[in-house]
Amino acid sequence: MAEKLNAVKFGLAGGVVTAICVALTTIMGIFGFFPEYTALSFEWLESIYGFLGYSGANWLSVILGALYSFVDGFIFVWIFALIYNKLVS
Repeated sequence: MAEKLNAVKFGLAGGVVTAICVALTTIMGIFGFFPEYTALSFEWLESIYGFLGYSGANWLSVILGALYSFVDGFIFVWIFALIYNKLVS
């Protein structure tokens, strides 16, 4: 029988990973690294978090993007862990 996941800890891990990814993507965009990639990422992130104040081209967006993506990452991975635990029981 498979071990169950701790859904909250798994969710926290997912939230941290997504927050780091969005923060690093925003920072790379601010400094102009990978302009083709970051322009596309900004469009995508602005379409998701734009109504919450994320603009992609300033330091406030690093913080806002990290916070919002942490919440999204936590929720999605937490739900994943809950579904997994239900399937293995």
